[in-house]
Amino acid sequence: ILIGQDGTTRITDFDFANVPGSLPPRTDAERAPAAGLTASPAKSPPVLNGIDVLVKQNFAPLKGKRIGLITNHTGQDRARRATIDLLKDAPGVTLVALFGPEHGIRGEVDEKVGDSKDAKTGLPIYSLYGERRKPTLEQLKGLDALVFDIQDVGCRFYTYPATMGLCMEAAAEAGIEFIVLDRVNPIDGVTIDGPVLTEKTSFVGFHPTPLRYAMTMGELARMYNVERKTNAKLTIIELENWRRTDYYDDTGLPWTNPSPNMRNLKQAILYPGIGLLESAMSVGRGTDTPFEVVGVGVLGRRGDAI
Repeated sequence: ILIGQDGTTRITDFDFANVPGSLPPRTDAERAPAAGLTASPAKSPPVLNGIDVLVKQNFAPLKGKRIGLITNHTGQDRARRATIDLLKDAPGVTLVALFGPEHGIRGEVDEKVGDSKDAKTGLPIYSLYGERRKPTLEQLKGLDALVFDIQDVGCRFYTYPATMGLCMEAAAEAGIEFIVLDRVNPIDGVTIDGPVLTEKTSFVGFHPTPLRYAMTMGELARMYNVERKTNAKLTIIELENWRRTDYYDDTGLPWTNPSPNMRNLKQAILYPGIGLLESAMSVGRGTDTPFEVVGVGVLGRRGDAI
């Protein structure tokens, strides 16, 4: 062993080219691709969210039904066509009402939202983040099903899973079907992290899950239905071709900010950890990089901010 003046180490007494028991070198023929094949990997089939699968099915699960749609701006297919428009124009489907979660039907509001009317379709929009958090029996009167299509971020204190759970309860109470158009978990479907909720459940902690639960909305709906004894008539329009190890940028699906301060995948990945600090310090809301920075104002001995 030689040690150079720059601190590097060289082993001089070992023959790396002739290691006893090693496999023989590969020939050029073995390195070449098999006959008729190219060296490039096969193209994977496209990842399809529930709305894409529903379109492929020509909306068969909704035919002949009067439906209410719980959605926002993230409800769209691979071509960015809004779920509202797709269901409004779907043959044999009658879209009667819209229900909007936190941030509103367009995802632009960072405060409580009131009821309104959709300018394009003329349909009523009932807010689920204002005076109420779940649809009333009067709002569901005459419907055959509630359809849910909202993109989650895979973190327990995001409010969209709570909205889904409460809407499932409302559907069960009204005796109508609840249909989830499933969507990929953007921060993968295998990484489970953080403590399980042990405190009383709430709108920002709807069910005792780990902080990062590695489940899709459809999977959460199945769990809620059993563990919370919701007993809704539940239908899941499942994903196609999603690998659980995939992050959102592996899927080829178009990114849409799920909420005003969730602007990219990096922030979604950081959110379960950084969001825990929000009660004690700033997590960058109002900046160009929310959930990518943290900060706290402190005072020096003379009262100067530092």
